[in-house]
Amino acid sequence: MDSDDPVERGAHHVQSLERGLAVIKAFSAEAPHPTLSDVARITGLTRAAARRFLLTLVDLGYVRTDGKYFSLTARVLDLGYAYLSSMSLSEIAQPHLERLSAQVRESSSVSVLEPPDIVYVARVAVSRIMTVSINVGTRFPAYATSMGHVLLADMSPVEFEAYLMVADFDRLTTHTLTDRASLQAELAKVAEQGWAMVDQELEEGLRSVAAPIRDRLGRAVAAVNISTHASRTPIDLVRTDLVPPLLETAKAIAADLAVSTPKVARG
Repeated sequence: MDSDDPVERGAHHVQSLERGLAVIKAFSAEAPHPTLSDVARITGLTRAAARRFLLTLVDLGYVRTDGKYFSLTARVLDLGYAYLSSMSLSEIAQPHLERLSAQVRESSSVSVLEPPDIVYVARVAVSRIMTVSINVGTRFPAYATSMGHVLLADMSPVEFEAYLMVADFDRLTTHTLTDRASLQAELAKVAEQGWAMVDQELEEGLRSVAAPIRDRLGRAVAAVNISTHASRTPIDLVRTDLVPPLLETAKAIAADLAVSTPKVARG
């Protein structure tokens, strides 16, 4: 990053913050695991400066390294959560959730991933199913929820490893998946079929199904779900009656989100 940058900066400008953000932006689809030299070249920083920024990000949990290659961790999603929750996502999703809930007569929600949890950003409650009340801002562990499963299934291996480092796999019910192998097998199934069903893993009697909401690049940036009581909706009816309208709603929200969100060019 040239010291003779011709762009005028105000007296308020914090150059170290600018450089730190430049280091984060050096990670991309084209360079997901850069070396120190790569980061220095991409950002224009000296190797010494790039190393200090990278190791600081490692200390903060946003980056991990094997000693040579660096990669972002799932914690960087924290930086995007405020944007996602304050932007148009919740406003766009709300009317879709209202139509979905009216159609299937069940509660529906949209959440984003803030490891190790999902965070609700929109919701339409038709009836009280859970023992706890769910509102915008409510958090649940991703490993025990249908929306968490579709968002975890979209992670890269490196992101998933980072998630495993911060997640506590408590047995919430007798149905909860608490071992890595079982969860990975389930997530592979979710990735293949394009939706997830969680049967009483978060709370006894609660059955839910979720689908990813994808951005222009196909990344799952949020998830939408339908929740029902297990005694009211058998698993076969979840598949036949709830999954099709859920998938349609996920696509509709994604389409509206793509129109309302400016495309950010890489450069």
